[in-house]
Amino acid sequence: MSEKQSMAAWWESRNKSLYDRLGGEGAVDAAVDIFYRKVLADERINRFFEGVDVQKQAAKQKAFLTFAFGGPNNYTGTDMRTAHARLVQAGLDDSHFDAVMEHLGATMQELNVPGDLIAEAAAIAESTRKDVLGR
Repeated sequence: MSEKQSMAAWWESRNKSLYDRLGGEGAVDAAVDIFYRKVLADERINRFFEGVDVQKQAAKQKAFLTFAFGGPNNYTGTDMRTAHARLVQAGLDDSHFDAVMEHLGATMQELNVPGDLIAEAAAIAESTRKDVLGR
């Protein structure tokens, strides 16, 4: 590959959404499935999912992450503040958000996602902290 071709390939990859760079729908689906297995096994946070239809929740999460990572916008859920208000009333705080972030990173590592893409995804997730925690 020539230097010009290398530069063009680099530029094209930088202009792709995070969603595309992660691998699209299949990658998001796999990540959400692994993520919820981790979350539901974590005694620090699994109480927030009691009585929740996890299949429906996972579908909402897949749609949200697809949108947040620059893929097609099929998210029809409520905004983060409204969606998490009852959890905040039940005690959701920074320690719980941190646990979720921990599981997101571990999930992406398990899927062998490159570190720069994990950091980019984590920054997007972190940008929701104030709304999720009702601040």
